[in-house]
Amino acid sequence: MKTKTVELVASPRAPHFVGDGFRVHNFIPSGYRMDMQRMNPFIMLDYNSTYKFPPSDKAKGVGVHPHRGFETVTIAYKGKVAHHDSSGGGGVIEEGDVQWMTAARGVLHKEYHEEKWSKTGGDFQMVQLWVNLPKKHKMSAPKYQGITNKNINRHQLDNNAGEVEVIAGRYKNTKGVASTFTPINTLNAKLNSGGKVDFEFPAHYNTALLIIEGNVVINGKENTPTDHLALMANDGESFEIEATDDATVLVLSGEPIDEPIAAQGPFVMNTREGLREAFNDFNEGKFGHLED
Repeated sequence: MKTKTVELVASPRAPHFVGDGFRVHNFIPSGYRMDMQRMNPFIMLDYNSTYKFPPSDKAKGVGVHPHRGFETVTIAYKGKVAHHDSSGGGGVIEEGDVQWMTAARGVLHKEYHEEKWSKTGGDFQMVQLWVNLPKKHKMSAPKYQGITNKNINRHQLDNNAGEVEVIAGRYKNTKGVASTFTPINTLNAKLNSGGKVDFEFPAHYNTALLIIEGNVVINGKENTPTDHLALMANDGESFEIEATDDATVLVLSGEPIDEPIAAQGPFVMNTREGLREAFNDFNEGKFGHLED
């Protein structure tokens, strides 16, 4: 089996605010050769590295806005977020939890710091992914998956190396609880210092590693520090991660969706005509109603 090598290690770009509640570094799409097609089905990755929000009587976040044609996946590492959408989905996620919203044919949604957490403030760390949908599912019904950390299946590693949380897809014989429309692996590798873990994905799967905490060495030679992202080349199947101190690594690997991508603002379709229809439907109120 051939080793999957590191194509590049990307440092975090200058942060910017999404709304007033998410201070993010954008990795996908970016100037690091990671455009939507290169990383498809992962078409956006915003990373809120650890940032201390002061107490606030007003919950910070992002107000009502639309989406169509993909899924949003929010993974909470520190802090709490409340979500509501026009299809009736919603809930609060906190440390270790995941919300997986399928916008599909169209929803309005909003995300804010959870009200009680906002009043005390504290360290906040989140990842938000946009996961593309294939053409045949872009106009399917919206849905919402709220996944608590206690319900995430775990694979315990040998030699006290740590564990792999399987949010979606599979690691070894452990299957993730999230349902997906195409083959996707979304994993948290939580490693003790000196711990090693090996992964195996098909060579053509687009694969990236985001270092949430700690520092790791990939394939025995590529040092990758906290808050950096390693893009893996499509040249092999297997690779190894070793933690040089206690570490958490978000591992993303998915089968590319071999279709055209037309993206503008909050909509990701296959054609410009599809985008025009999305804007028209939104302006005509076809995405439902949600109070800000």
